[in-house]
Amino acid sequence: MGVQGGISAGAFVLAVSFLAFVAGALMAVAEMAPAGYVRDAYRAGLALVHKRELQATPYATDLWQPARTERRGLQLHDPERSAPGLTLFTSGHAPAAYLIEPDGSVAHHWHASYSRLHDESAAVADPLPDRQVYFRRAHLYPNGDLLALYVGVGDSPWGYGLARLDRSSEVVWKNLDRFHHDLSVAEDGRIVTLTHAYREDVPEGLDHLSRPVLDDYLTVVGPDGRTQHKFSLLETLERSAYRDLLWQTPTYTLADPLHTNAVDVLSQRDASRLAQKIPAAAPGQVLVSFREVGGGLIALVDPVEEELLWAQRGQWRSQHDPDVLPNGNLLLFDNLGDYGAAGRSRVVEIDPAHGGVVWAYGGSEDKPLESVIRSAQQPLANGNVLITESDGGRLLEITREGEPVWEYVNPVRGGEGDEFIPIVSWAQRVDPAQLDTAFRTALLHDHLAYQGGLP
Repeated sequence: MGVQGGISAGAFVLAVSFLAFVAGALMAVAEMAPAGYVRDAYRAGLALVHKRELQATPYATDLWQPARTERRGLQLHDPERSAPGLTLFTSGHAPAAYLIEPDGSVAHHWHASYSRLHDESAAVADPLPDRQVYFRRAHLYPNGDLLALYVGVGDSPWGYGLARLDRSSEVVWKNLDRFHHDLSVAEDGRIVTLTHAYREDVPEGLDHLSRPVLDDYLTVVGPDGRTQHKFSLLETLERSAYRDLLWQTPTYTLADPLHTNAVDVLSQRDASRLAQKIPAAAPGQVLVSFREVGGGLIALVDPVEEELLWAQRGQWRSQHDPDVLPNGNLLLFDNLGDYGAAGRSRVVEIDPAHGGVVWAYGGSEDKPLESVIRSAQQPLANGNVLITESDGGRLLEITREGEPVWEYVNPVRGGEGDEFIPIVSWAQRVDPAQLDTAFRTALLHDHLAYQGGLP
């Protein structure tokens, strides 16, 4: 074949490829067959490219944020006004959890990379590198065992698994379904948590949602790590009295319309408190937070009947971590509902009887409270509030008057010039009296071993 013939053949191939691209695009826009395959292949290609880009450097993921301060570790401790106890937190720089003393020193830590857990039982076939998989949430048992929820950042779905580790970080059991975001341990030892998966079938009447759609499942795991029960929250919401809120989902999240980010199973105590404001509340029901539905929805779900009993939206946006207060009100982290000068985030107390905000804390102009995603809060026994400001890599305890009495900044840094700080995903104040004697004794030894920065 001559040069002219080679050029003609090349031009022909390019022309056919271009026409195929145009035809595929037109079919996708017009929803003509096989538009679904073209669309899905395009999305899969984009997701793969994005996944590979994030693997090039951990600092491109949302596990790391530009550091707002050069300060590290303990910044403030008022022992007379802060709640006593240890503080457990998870950091985005590693699949690890840290238990620190009031002075910021490490009393104990747990670390277990996902690659140690991964096997053929995992729902995740091609996991991300360990540096992109972290503990999104944890639970400390009295004997020092840690329940860790693994999430992979830069993957979709991002739920990676659940594992119980002993105090030496050895695996007691693992369940590698796609657990994500949150967990809550019931009084009987069962674990109420979330899993998710893509599905092509959409409940009738919800044709506006993208396909495939990411559905969240309320999942109950036994104390032995075996899944006992799971059901679709999308279907539960669709057949409830609040189904119309599914039509108020932002267009940018039609492929992930719920984005369920919190579960809290009601104990006897919390159920009696919440019943003051929501008479339907009963032990065993689950307080659920949907980030996207209607701009941010809090709901009460019966896991036995698979029924949504109550739901409310209000003066908050993209919220996380609702907790029941002694007066029956709810305390939550409002990620995007503050429009003042001190950042977009705040912690709010709402009265679920009418949805109004009765108390709020939004930081100060010199130390704004701002975390677009993640974050948490914990009402403490002395009335104070422990705040996890994830994007800032900061933990802050305040009084109800808004006065800071304890502050801790993640001491880990990364990137050129240490310009990045890992997020602090979640934190909780722990009463040492609730821990077994053997573990408390071990903490004395561990505290001497963990001198310096975070292990």
